[in-house]
This record gives sequence, structure tokens and C-alpha cells, in this order.
Amino acid sequence: MSNSVENLYRLDGRVPLGKALPFGLQHVLAMFVSNITPIMILAAAVGLDSAISAALIQNCMVIAGIGTLVQLFPVWRVGSRLPIVMGISFTFLSLAISIAGAYGMGTLIGAVIVGGLVEGTLGLFVKYWIKLIPHVVSATVVTAIGFSLLPIGANSFAGGQGATDFGSMSNWIVGSVTLLACLLCQVFAKGFLRSLSVLVGLVVGYVLSCFMGMVDFGGLSGQSIIALPRILPFTPEFNVGAILSVVAVYLVSATETIGDTSALCNSALKRDPATREMGSAICCDGFVSSVSGLFGCTPITSFSQNVGLAAISGVVNRFTIGVGAVVMIIGGVFPVIGAALTTIPQAVLGGCTIMMFGSILFAGFGMMARAGFSQRNMVIVSLSLSMGLGFTQATGMFAIFPEIVRTVFAENCVAVVFLLAVVLNLVLPKKVQGEM
Repeated sequence: MSNSVENLYRLDGRVPLGKALPFGLQHVLAMFVSNITPIMILAAAVGLDSAISAALIQNCMVIAGIGTLVQLFPVWRVGSRLPIVMGISFTFLSLAISIAGAYGMGTLIGAVIVGGLVEGTLGLFVKYWIKLIPHVVSATVVTAIGFSLLPIGANSFAGGQGATDFGSMSNWIVGSVTLLACLLCQVFAKGFLRSLSVLVGLVVGYVLSCFMGMVDFGGLSGQSIIALPRILPFTPEFNVGAILSVVAVYLVSATETIGDTSALCNSALKRDPATREMGSAICCDGFVSSVSGLFGCTPITSFSQNVGLAAISGVVNRFTIGVGAVVMIIGGVFPVIGAALTTIPQAVLGGCTIMMFGSILFAGFGMMARAGFSQRNMVIVSLSLSMGLGFTQATGMFAIFPEIVRTVFAENCVAVVFLLAVVLNLVLPKKVQGEM
């Protein structure tokens, strides 16, 4: 194996652009729809006009590329130097719709900017509070992230939640063929091709969906060749209540970033993350989210599906994933590229991602094994997961609580699991009765 190919599986080392491009593109395709969907939903919910909506979609691609580059190639202490892909977070969506609907987009953007500064500052002082998150807590959070992603993959496999053909035979066929192509490539291919199993599956599924008439190319017509990102499309306004609500959700986002960083290091790099790496990842999460606000977008965060992709492919080279980040930025500057990527059917993405999400679960199980299966750890893991996953699936479970509690916890199992795991770790005696 040549050095350039071996470097794909190392953090550092130069990979020829021709080899780096398909692997970088694989990361973009894995997260592209999830990156633009929160902005599309927000724009529709608050009634933004089509021109502003289109500009925000461009901006979220640019900011995802910038955030990923900062994670890969840090600026001061902002950025972990790990192969983490950043994108617009779903975690903030319901709160963003609520704030923008009640107070306007300016108030939402002001809260995003201030909240990002708070999270970024927390990242700078991570060594003072990271002891609250020992290995068993990280393992529990990573497992919760894996579980939380499974319905997303399943919904995509069936055609996308709310689609008129949801669960149709055509979606089952395309999703199954895509998944089978990924699986066969992962099991039987060797070397370079095996690491591209997700991209191979995506190409196979996309070609099949074209033959089945499931691809709509109508959005490609009328696209301008080039359009520069629009900075400050909304004038920031600052409302204390909105800021406090958004800051609370930023803490959840920091939790997810810690979990993703732990999962990435344990699954793809075969080691535990350093305290500095987790703090720097959180810094990027926060400070770049403030920049996202300047672009009129909601906060960004680490993307768990790309952690799963790194675990499956083994490709962790920073330059290679940086090529993918540049593709995202180019997609934001050249609207026709972004429009072309949106033609990928949801069933194809579901077929590609379902196994990737499962790999995050596997990483969580591995972390639990390393933490040990003591009686104390069993209580922390089992109670946190059962309540976190169970309570957030029961509609109306949090109805008696104030709105800010419902916003943070009602539909976010990762937040509930994290809070319970931290509290149980603090209050349970170090040796539970019955342990040797």
C-alpha cells in the first residue's frame, strides 16, 4: 500500500487530491440533507420569503464548511484537530421556531450569537468541569446518541417523514438495494474501495432511483451560476428570556459534541479523547455557532452520522475531510451544486446511513465494556437510558413542566440521558452494596 493511501487512515499526511475528493465527498453526502433541513423547516415555519430562504440554505452550507475546517485546522484553541464534521443542529429547531415566531428572526439570531459565546467560553475552561463526565457517563451519552439516530435513518429509508410515498414499495426497494450495496462493498471489497462503501452504495442507489423516476431535476433550472453568502440578513436583537433559553440548549449541544468526540476517538482512532481535544471541540461548537448567527443561521454542532462514517471507513485524514469541507463551501457559493445534491432521494440516504448509525451504538457498547460492568455502572447506564429513551418517547410526559424544560428535554433523549448520568454518578456511592 502506498504512503498516500496509508495516510487516509492517519490524522496527518498528504493525500493526492484525486484520492481525497471521493472520500471528502462521501462525508458531504452523508450529512448534506441533514445540514440544510433545519433551515428549510425554520424558514417555512416563520414564513420567510423564497429569496431569504435560498440565501440561508447557501449560508448554512458555507458555515458548515467553515466549522469543519476550524475543527480540522484549529484557530488558537478553537478546534480539536480531529476529523469532526460540523453542520446545522436539529437540537435547536423547535426552540428556534418558537422564538422566531414570537419575537422575530432578529431576536433568534441575537440569542444564537450570545449563546455561542457562552458555550465557547465553557470550552476554554473544560478542565475545571470535565471531571463531572467520567468514562461511564461518556459511554452512556454515546449510546444514547446512537439510539436517537436510528429513527432518523429509518424515516429516511422509508422516504422521509411526511413524504406522500412514505413506506412505499419504491422506497423499500431503493433503500434496500442501497444498503445491500454498502454492505457488500464493506464485507467483500478490499483497501481503497472498501473505505468508499457508503459512496458506492449512494451511487448505486441514486442510479437506481433515476431509472425508477424518483429523482426530480426541476430545482436545477433557473439557478444562478454564482452567489456570494449574505452576511447579517437579519439585524440581531437581544432578549434576555430568549438568550437564557438558547443557552440551556447550547449545554445540550456541548453534551452531544462530547459524546461525538468520545465516539470518534474510541471507534476510529482507537483511543480516548484528551481533555484539550474535548474542550477545543466545544469551543468550535460555540464560537463558530456565533459566526453562524452572523450568517442568519441557527447553531452548528458535530454530526454523529459522520462519526459513524469515520468508524466504518477508517478514514480520518484531516486533509481528506477538509476537501469535503471545501466542497461544502463551494456548494454555498455555486447554488447549482447545492441544488444538485438536494436531488438525492431520502431512501438512498437512509440506506447509506442506517448501518453508520448502528456503528455509533457499537462504539458506545465498546466504551461501556472499557468502563466496566460493575453494579454501580449498571445502575447509571440502565436508569439513564431507560428514563432518557423512554420518557422522551411518551408524548405529553413533560406537560407539567415550564416551557423551557419542555424545550430542552421533552424531545431530546440525549439531554435527559446526560443529566441523569451526571447526577447518578455524583450521588451514588463509589462502591454500591453487593460489589467487591
